[in-house]
Amino acid sequence: MRLARVTLIWALLAAAVFVPIAAAAASPLLAWRDPIYILAGFAGIMALGLMLVQPLLIAGYLPGLSAYRGRRAHHWIGGALVVMVVVHVGGLWITSPPDMIDALLFTSPTPFSPFGVIAMWAIFAVALLAALRRRLGMRLRTWRIAHMSLAVVIVAGSVVHGMLVEGTMETMSKVALCALVLAAAIKVMADLRVRKRATSRGESPARQ
Repeated sequence: MRLARVTLIWALLAAAVFVPIAAAAASPLLAWRDPIYILAGFAGIMALGLMLVQPLLIAGYLPGLSAYRGRRAHHWIGGALVVMVVVHVGGLWITSPPDMIDALLFTSPTPFSPFGVIAMWAIFAVALLAALRRRLGMRLRTWRIAHMSLAVVIVAGSVVHGMLVEGTMETMSKVALCALVLAAAIKVMADLRVRKRATSRGESPARQ
């Protein structure tokens, strides 16, 4: 029974991440896109999928992973997320530098651009803080506050950006993925807050 439950959880997570990618791959709009543009677009979709996995890992919701392995996977996937964002932005820059300059300067007429750019800088900020945390002597409490604050910006900006973009992503799978990313982030942040309060009171969250 436990094996069936574990398999089901991982299968649902895989479906949530890869069904939108498969649906986008079937889009007729790809016939008129350059290969670099297509690569950039799918990197963005993959980045959104990784944002669903990240909070589940750090909160220990994915079965079969110890707390240590979950944290390590969270770190590695965070690195992969940065790579996906770089590929996404870099590919769009190659295909249309003027549009990317407008987006980075917040002068683009497209409504989705500023949300994507803000989320991008927040992702880079988290990665930089993670890499330099020990050198900066940042306390764990300070790091968590900074990380959680930036995570809110990342999730909100990415979800709004994804919802406003009208491209190769199929509508229903995109809405479902964005909703799951938002729901997972809210759930994990709420639960971590409860755990923190319980710990500060010397209680176990399971006893509440």
